[in-house]
Amino acid sequence: MQFLLMIYAYPDKGPEPGTPEHGEMMGAYFALSEEFESKGIMLSGSAIENPDQAKTARVADGKTNITDGPAVDTLPFLGGYYLLECADMDEALGYAARIPTAAYGAVEVRPLMVFD
Repeated sequence: MQFLLMIYAYPDKGPEPGTPEHGEMMGAYFALSEEFESKGIMLSGSAIENPDQAKTARVADGKTNITDGPAVDTLPFLGGYYLLECADMDEALGYAARIPTAAYGAVEVRPLMVFD
């Protein structure tokens, strides 16, 4: 089964970029990604830019409206994701708990819908 692990962060929590702690956190991310790849379970994954870099497209009555910002302005904000192939939800949740940001944010896990 495929699972999307959505990594949510608070802007005022976690290690400050440029600090040794941030470097350690990034090292933990790189090691975890390498583990996922070596196990053959990582289908995709990436950090994404902060919400202030987002644009949102909506279409109503055939007219496209583009706005600055995310579709839903929330805290914590979506900061990255992993797409993993796991046996079941429990396995995916086990990996989610190992994502560094889970210690000061949240990792939401959802199974992907498969259309045959």
